[in-house]
Amino acid sequence: MSPQVHDDRACLLGEGPFWHPKLGKLFWCDILGRKLLCDDGREWAFEQHVSAMGWVSDTQLLIADEVSLFTFDLESAARSKICNLEADNPVTRSNDGRADPYGGFWIGTMGKQAEPDAGAIYRYYKGELRRLFAPITISNAICFSPDGAYAYFTDTYYARVMRVPLDPQGWPCAAPDRILDLSKKGLNPDGAITTADGDLLIAQWGASNVAQYGRFGDQRRTFDLPTAHVTCPVFGGPDMSTLFVTTAQQGLSDDALLAQPDAGKTFAFNTALRGLAAPQVLL
Repeated sequence: MSPQVHDDRACLLGEGPFWHPKLGKLFWCDILGRKLLCDDGREWAFEQHVSAMGWVSDTQLLIADEVSLFTFDLESAARSKICNLEADNPVTRSNDGRADPYGGFWIGTMGKQAEPDAGAIYRYYKGELRRLFAPITISNAICFSPDGAYAYFTDTYYARVMRVPLDPQGWPCAAPDRILDLSKKGLNPDGAITTADGDLLIAQWGASNVAQYGRFGDQRRTFDLPTAHVTCPVFGGPDMSTLFVTTAQQGLSDDALLAQPDAGKTFAFNTALRGLAAPQVLL
């Protein structure tokens, strides 16, 4: 089950891969390159860092940049601001984010230089942006159990993956509990997704893999890649069994970049696993 290069455009910091269930296309961001990319060859440049997205309609995405959430029309490139996101804080930018099963959108922030405790995790839902968890140094691994009962997240700095129960509207309704402590192994959890069966697939920055964990934290297997800085997985394809993975050139020395010529590219695995289609974001 070896990875294939799905798109050979190398990103400084590839992140936020998203399979649009209506268009059947993969989108992702180059955060440091300030670009949105699509696997049909298109790309769009922005003035600010963009990091994560969800879908609003066949042609409209909800995108997070360093100061706001906004809708973006894929045909006209028109954008419309939905709300501010730490717009008064020049230290931070958005990072990991994903739509939840209720139509909300979770988005984390972090310091542009990973300043300690500079970030937070928010949820946007039907016109309201609410801060959920703070302080956070590097927000990551935002994903949800298939039944919508739990959300998962991590602060990569501490390398502990947390699980929090959700109420019938998708808001956290109790304190988070730790289900996985990767600090003991020196691993760095980055972006994550769940399978249709509820397993967690977590990109492990610096370890050249995406690791599959059971819902109680037991490791089951890894999907190995030819570059160290693996950032985020997502399922897509006609039957939601293709695992797409973004990577980064950021943080690699010149020698490492020479040894890892595919760093920053986007990869695909054919798997026996299945994912679930991304929920529509309700504005």
